[in-house]
Amino acid sequence: MDNDPNPDEGWYFNTRTNQVEHHDRGRGIDLLGPYPDEATARQALKIAHERTRQADAEDAAWND
Repeated sequence: MDNDPNPDEGWYFNTRTNQVEHHDRGRGIDLLGPYPDEATARQALKIAHERTRQADAEDAAWND
């Protein structure tokens, strides 16, 4: 990745391996992110859960 003129500096959470990845990443389909730092990427599942909960609440309010 050193030769990439526009490297992606983001951090990712790999849902297949449950590992945080930075430069050497797995398949895109397995990744959540990018996140700005490693600590945030470690919270990816919690963040996704909260965003889903909020979206479900908004859908329920819309449907009422």
